[in-house]
Amino acid sequence: MKARHLGDLGAIRQALHDAQREATEAAARARERQAREQRERQLFALTVGPVNAVRRAATIVPHARPAATARQRERDEAAVMREAISDEFDVESLLDTDDSLSFRRAGIGPEVVRKLRRGVWAIQAQLDLHGLRRDEARERLSGFVHDARRHGLRCVRVIHGKGNGSPGREPVLKSKVKTWLVQKQEVIAFTQARACDGGAGALLVLLGPQATRPPRA
Repeated sequence: MKARHLGDLGAIRQALHDAQREATEAAARARERQAREQRERQLFALTVGPVNAVRRAATIVPHARPAATARQRERDEAAVMREAISDEFDVESLLDTDDSLSFRRAGIGPEVVRKLRRGVWAIQAQLDLHGLRRDEARERLSGFVHDARRHGLRCVRVIHGKGNGSPGREPVLKSKVKTWLVQKQEVIAFTQARACDGGAGALLVLLGPQATRPPRA
């Protein structure tokens, strides 16, 4: 009986020791988790900065478009429609007979084309017509030139491609783009781009300065 009681006492001591060890380990894990969460909160605060409660947003009532702005937009769109460009326009007689078949409008000297070819004017915007059908390309080009002029841009690039993917490897858009550009009054000159700017697959286009409106009385 005595030996049995001593054995029971040892088992109780072992159980108490195991329980104490588990409690200690659990407490250590809890402290570690709290410390990790604290570090994460501090890191978040340093990254995001002070956070303020978002107030309830006021209801926003959309403002009606000013009538003058709407009328001006309608006039601009009507101007684009009036300046619609045709595929049937004969452009060959208007092109300079140089290697790039460049174009300059009447009153524009040949030095303008030479400067354009040398890159004197920085390219301010570009339009890529790759993969577009003829009608879509024509509309895109017309809108692009109109918007570029309206925003005061002077030199733009039009990428028409070299026709390598066209049937018969014919550069269909290349000749069409020249035909269309000649009909745009905003365009005062264009020439084939330098090799670094697209070479035979692109044109550098010079737009005339935007007309200034007379001051209101």
